[in-house]
Amino acid sequence: MLKYLVWLIFILSVALAAGSVVLATRLRNRFRTELFSSLLYFLVFIFTFGFYGIWGQVIIKAFLAPYIEPILIERFTDISLLLGLPFLVFAWLMLIRFSGEISGRKYNNRHLLWFLLINFAIIIGMGLLISEIKSIKPEVLIRYYFIIMNAFYSSAAAMLIMFPKSNRAFIHTYDSRKIATGIFAVMFLQCIPLFFYTISVFIGLAFILIFFIGYTFLPVYFTYGTMVSAFTEEPGKELSFDDFCRKYDVSPRETDIIREICN
Repeated sequence: MLKYLVWLIFILSVALAAGSVVLATRLRNRFRTELFSSLLYFLVFIFTFGFYGIWGQVIIKAFLAPYIEPILIERFTDISLLLGLPFLVFAWLMLIRFSGEISGRKYNNRHLLWFLLINFAIIIGMGLLISEIKSIKPEVLIRYYFIIMNAFYSSAAAMLIMFPKSNRAFIHTYDSRKIATGIFAVMFLQCIPLFFYTISVFIGLAFILIFFIGYTFLPVYFTYGTMVSAFTEEPGKELSFDDFCRKYDVSPRETDIIREICN
């Protein structure tokens, strides 16, 4: 029963990751804006970590356990998880960049350099800590690293979207609240199973499922839940009145007044 459940979740993970990347690619090709390029790169990096760092452990334990000693299996899984962390760092970088672009902010190479230096210094510090203190279990340390850093960057991304720069946001306030709330909710739901991971293998599978389902939110919402054409028009293309009101955050009451004036 457990074996079939694992295969089912793995197939779902592949399908969700592939579908999300396809939707993000279509958004980028259709509207040709850096906003959706950042979204695409974020999905690529986060799903790469998901398969390499998370599913890699499951595969190692499933296929190598009968042939290798448990101590070596544990080392292989720890190495796989550590090598997957750079993908996670780049995913968070793209999430912050994506959120900044939505809120009308711009980042230069200096911000990029500092972000990478700080995060890779943390990873190197974790590696040194694991090598020096044998009592520390790498899996536990990395798990809490993921919880803390994921909570920090997801909250930062949500705050950037909720509080854009004046008159420079690329989406309507209503959509901003939905997206910010969605990012925070995904982070919260991901962190809950990690606190109880050691209790049952089913909790670990629940985390994997939530991980892959959660990151489909952004491409699905931008494809089906918001009016993206209002802020990604090609140069020279005229906006309809309704699109204009959405783009510049004109309230329904102000819209009615403008219509009456025109009439």
